[in-house]
Amino acid sequence: MSFALRCVSASLTVLLAMAPASHAQPYPTKPIRLLVGFAPGGGTDIVARILAPKLTAAWNQQIVIDNRTGATGTIAAGLVARANPDGYTLLMGHASTNTIAPALYAKLPFDPHKDFAPVTLAGSVPHLVSVHPSVPVRTIKELIALAKASPGKWTTPSSGHGSMSHIAGEVFKHTTGTNFTHVPYKGAGLSVQDLIAGQVKVSFDTTAAVMPFVKSGKLRALAAAAPKRLSSLPDLPTVTEAGVPGYAMSSWYGVFAPAGTPAAIVRVIHAEVNRAQDLPDVKGHMEQLGSDDTRTPTPEVFAALVKSELVRFAQVVKAAGIKIE
Repeated sequence: MSFALRCVSASLTVLLAMAPASHAQPYPTKPIRLLVGFAPGGGTDIVARILAPKLTAAWNQQIVIDNRTGATGTIAAGLVARANPDGYTLLMGHASTNTIAPALYAKLPFDPHKDFAPVTLAGSVPHLVSVHPSVPVRTIKELIALAKASPGKWTTPSSGHGSMSHIAGEVFKHTTGTNFTHVPYKGAGLSVQDLIAGQVKVSFDTTAAVMPFVKSGKLRALAAAAPKRLSSLPDLPTVTEAGVPGYAMSSWYGVFAPAGTPAAIVRVIHAEVNRAQDLPDVKGHMEQLGSDDTRTPTPEVFAALVKSELVRFAQVVKAAGIKIE
């Protein structure tokens, strides 16, 4: 082969090698695994399962929900932190996992500041103070009086040590001078099962976890831990209205990718989740859960929220003296 032909052959080889890159298919081209750090039936799992079918339909790629429970969602978060940053392993994160756990655990399987690329807020829901119908109270003041009359007698479940429901209960205790016995579970789904069965009595969980049972009469809501009354329960007072000024707790859910995920992929995921949130049936489902429809217009805005929440909850945990048992 002549020198000229060898040059042409080499050039063609280079061009052919470059061709797939220049004509690469847009993300995604295969199924995406969405890890949830809590058991099926809890708020994080519910939000993930509301959004997953919409993303599957939009991308024509299956969103596979993978529940990896334990340690307040930090097991799932650790798996995502170590995953290949290609957009095919994501985390449905939670305030308790991504912003509270760092204030509670000396060691975590991830660095909350360095190991994730925050993508978007997926939902934000306030907490309710609710009780099993066997508890003889109908107001927050009655609950406080009952708890003070028999310290430690009344049990309150949570989805795990350091979870938002645990924090909400501890802050209520700290604020009101009451004492409840904390019973941790591996996820809100399990804790709510025992709550509606009457095995545990007083809940500080999210509207996402308990609203269906409040609506059906299996639980009695006393007040909403929100700045204003909920449109889904307009007759229910806020905790502030009920006599405990300043007590407000909300849980947020958000999508995270591993750090190093290309910015273009992060923006594709952000845009599609936000588009799904505007769909009428998604909005309806989220409203039923008590979502306040807070949005993050860019990944950068969500990242700023996460950063500020890390600071805020570190202060809350310290002030309330909350420790992992």
